[in-house]
Amino acid sequence: MAPFKVHIKHAGNKYDLELDPEKPPLAFKEAVYRSTGVPIDRMKIMVKGGVLKDDSEWKKIGPKEGQTFMVVGAAGELPKPPEEPMKFLEDMNDTELADALGMPVGLTNLGNTCYMSATIQALRAIPELQTALSESRDLNPIARSLRDLYTTMARSTGGVMPLSFLTVLRDAVPQFGERNRTGNGYAQQDAEECWTQLTNRLRDIPAVSIQGASSSRTKFIDQYMTGTLVRTCVTLSLQYLICDRIVCRLLLPRLSSPEAPDEPPSVSEENVLKVECNITGNTNFMHSGITEALNQTVVKQSPTLGREATYNSHSRLSRLPSYLAVHMVRFTWRRDINKKAKIMRKVKFPNEFDALDIATEELQEKMRPVARKRTEIEKARDERRKVRKRTRTAVTAPQPPSTNVDSATGANAETPVEGDIEMNGPGPEQSAGDELHPEEWYREQEKAELEALIDPEIKADVGASQTGLYDLVAIITHKGAAADSGHYIAFVARRALTGNEEDVDWVKFDDDRVSVFPAEKLATLDGGGEDSAAYVLLYKSKGL
Repeated sequence: MAPFKVHIKHAGNKYDLELDPEKPPLAFKEAVYRSTGVPIDRMKIMVKGGVLKDDSEWKKIGPKEGQTFMVVGAAGELPKPPEEPMKFLEDMNDTELADALGMPVGLTNLGNTCYMSATIQALRAIPELQTALSESRDLNPIARSLRDLYTTMARSTGGVMPLSFLTVLRDAVPQFGERNRTGNGYAQQDAEECWTQLTNRLRDIPAVSIQGASSSRTKFIDQYMTGTLVRTCVTLSLQYLICDRIVCRLLLPRLSSPEAPDEPPSVSEENVLKVECNITGNTNFMHSGITEALNQTVVKQSPTLGREATYNSHSRLSRLPSYLAVHMVRFTWRRDINKKAKIMRKVKFPNEFDALDIATEELQEKMRPVARKRTEIEKARDERRKVRKRTRTAVTAPQPPSTNVDSATGANAETPVEGDIEMNGPGPEQSAGDELHPEEWYREQEKAELEALIDPEIKADVGASQTGLYDLVAIITHKGAAADSGHYIAFVARRALTGNEEDVDWVKFDDDRVSVFPAEKLATLDGGGEDSAAYVLLYKSKGL
């Protein structure tokens, strides 16, 4: 039979082709492919009795000249499967989850260097520190190496090896270069000692420049993290403090001796970097441990008695810094075994800390109005957040169709009586949401109210807390039963790293293993066993 003309129809388009009944169906499919671009392996040509197959016989199909065949199939190449199979978040391990969520990078353990890694990660919760490092040119070796390390971490997507910084740290602090007992590697060190050594050696970093602000403090650490311990010795009969000057954060202790009640007062000063939290057999909360550390009995030389006497020390903070470090004193020297031992008692710490309880009465009077107003504002913000959330839910929820339109709009609609409440308007969530201004409007109003309450001296003190209220932003924990071994891990609030207040979860830095740590699990870090227990806590002052 001679070839004849037929039509094919594909995707709304019509094509004219030649069909030769003497040739197999595969030849006709190739002609269809050249016209439509539909690959033969996924092409379906509809004919009498079903689909045209490669072994079909034209005699049984009986095509006729001018007949139209329907072609089904997508033109072009099929989408290729991904090189790696898709994974859901719940199926990922910690490393994969960190990569998927854009987590910050960790630090490789170079042999008992977890104490250093945890300290570096905790210090990242102070963004002003990184700003000061990046703006400074004349830095000492440790500060310069730390700046370079933070820069590398910000540009990396995988674990960073802090070899250069570790070398500089060991040169500056030979203690961190001690070998273990076998001599095959480096000994484990104390993270709190690393924190103290680092902050001491960062004292030369110039102060952060703030437009329109003037401060006598020229160093960053003096502005935001350290202060002066003013120790005032008074007798039991005197109820006043003598303080010649207030610089940075001041701890003002009252020292009195029951053995020498008429002894005149004396004043001593020393710089401080942190607040101690003593842990005894009766300590259950961080606040009580701090109070016990501030109220101590000490033995010192009495100038009136000419011998050592017992004094009662009562200390309080006269300046609160922007960042308040709390040292949980979990390691103590036991004379019976002549060895440093770990106190594994469970001590609860707060996520929000009101430091006015450990401030001097003078500072409390200055900051209490701001603290009270800040607490009220926090509650109002929570209420607005709930209202907006309910409003979004009410607006997006499908509304049932009205079944009695005439009752509201027709001629028989009742005229509302004065004092009645119309029920055909939006619900309470909708109306409340409509009455709310943009959140930025409220923040501006709140900031103006708070600034009006701030004491002028505190406002002029750059780096000082203006509210006396703190949020927990970083934790260094110790895991293990022995004081000279174990493992250190850092936990940092994501909001401290991203600046987003809506980030409620935390980030766990276990050397180069970085993972999400739910905020509700922070209570598991309060100790009570050999697992991770809070050792150094960093609090950030609540802003306006």
